[in-house]
Amino acid sequence: MSLRVKIALALAATALAVSTVIGVLVHARTAESQLDAARRTLDDRFQSLLERQAEGQDAGLTVGPARVPRPLLEQVTKERVRATYLTGDTLWAATALDGTVVSLTAPYTRERASLSALDGTLLLSGALATLVASLAGIAVAAGLSRRVRHVARTATQIASGDLTARVFPAGAFLSRPERRGDEVVAVGRALDHMADTLQARLAAERRVTADIAHELRTPVAGLTTAAGLLPPGRPTELVRDRAAVLGKLVEDVLEVARLDAHADQPVLERRLLSALARRALAAAGAEEAELVVLRDAEVETDPRRVERILANLVANALRHGRPPVTVTVDGAEVRVADHGPGFPSDMLARLREYGPQRFASGAAARGTGVGLGLTIAAGQARMLGAELEFGESGDGAVVTLRLRESSSHHR
Repeated sequence: MSLRVKIALALAATALAVSTVIGVLVHARTAESQLDAARRTLDDRFQSLLERQAEGQDAGLTVGPARVPRPLLEQVTKERVRATYLTGDTLWAATALDGTVVSLTAPYTRERASLSALDGTLLLSGALATLVASLAGIAVAAGLSRRVRHVARTATQIASGDLTARVFPAGAFLSRPERRGDEVVAVGRALDHMADTLQARLAAERRVTADIAHELRTPVAGLTTAAGLLPPGRPTELVRDRAAVLGKLVEDVLEVARLDAHADQPVLERRLLSALARRALAAAGAEEAELVVLRDAEVETDPRRVERILANLVANALRHGRPPVTVTVDGAEVRVADHGPGFPSDMLARLREYGPQRFASGAAARGTGVGLGLTIAAGQARMLGAELEFGESGDGAVVTLRLRESSSHHR
């Protein structure tokens, strides 16, 4: 149940309860006042008629206890008082006079009708009050719900990586002074402050990472050159291999920094997707990977970025999965599938919700992980406006790249 409905129902229930309590109190008080007034009127009339009868005049009183209600009869005979009693739609007045009970009646129908009319008015007023409260609740809840949804959308944008999203953008001000104590405003301000702090920390982290990578390029290049001068042998091969890995890691870190800074803009060209996939396999050195073309298509994209995405996906599949690794081209879609253990369920959920997180890896015991390769692939896909989807096929992990197909050519 939404917050809007809950608030509207709460206000309607409150209005209904208040209307019911007020209606019951008004009904009881009015009924009591009417009965007191009718008794006083009847008693005054009865007393006047008793005086006339005492003077020997025909006052029209009923003599005898035949029809007098038993409670009234017992009261006047035992206590020797003048009393009134209401039964049904008849109001009685009676007393004992010279050992004989005399009584007088008056209809109570007008008072009953008046009370029924009052009850109808109270019921209608309560219904109208409940309706008005419900409408007011819907209006208030709609405004509150809209503001809460705005805060939730902003939080979702921040969680998805858009650190520029704000509940209250720069220059925004509150239109009503009383909103300064508003809890929703306080939450929005806190969320904006958190986003500012997070953005500043990430910017500092990216600057440090980029600076470190730049500083490492020169010594790594020297290390690679020095390794090339070593005499042939197994130790030399190990040094050269580690130097190459270190050099690639530095280049990957630099590329991540460039992606974060949006330093390079895509250069769009029209190419057949199968040709880009072949070049990516060659760049990844993946001779054991199989290329399957179900339907070739021409895409308008940045060839270098697409090749880098596919090369990273294939390298990740070969590193963390098991052969055979299959690259399938189907129109403007490329699927890279392996036959390994697949993504762990917790990692797959994070990948689908947040995308690859740099330097994050899964359990080593399961042979799965996510490093800079997928982070770079996801960043390049965002730059191209492409979709990168992570999933499983039952036989292993599947990563799908979806590009926009050029309308001028397809096979």
